[in-house]
Amino acid sequence: QAQLVESGGGLVQAGDSLRLSCAHSAYTLRFYTVGWFRQAPGKEREFVASMWGNSDTTVYAESVKGRFTISRDGAKNAWYLQMDSLQPEDTAVYFCASGLISTTPIRTSRAYSNWGQGIQVTVSS
Repeated sequence: QAQLVESGGGLVQAGDSLRLSCAHSAYTLRFYTVGWFRQAPGKEREFVASMWGNSDTTVYAESVKGRFTISRDGAKNAWYLQMDSLQPEDTAVYFCASGLISTTPIRTSRAYSNWGQGIQVTVSS
């Protein structure tokens, strides 16, 4: 079971930016799908963004497309979520996640077996 540690959350105003980071204990990300999910109060956890460890292809939820960017650093076994033009509706606990690459659709939580502890992002209007 890999360990994931998130950092970078906080309180910002609408229109501001934040960058979340996730460090992975595996020796390489090459065999993993890595991603971000979020859960707002009273709502279910939802997919935000993802990418494969052996590809630069990225996938985004429609609600964040054009504002958020997922990236990874293979040398550091880490991935990031750059969040620009943040809006109050982006307020949530954000979770990083990883799972061995498989045929399971990467927008679903079933594709991920390792999860971070969650980090709060609050956007004030």
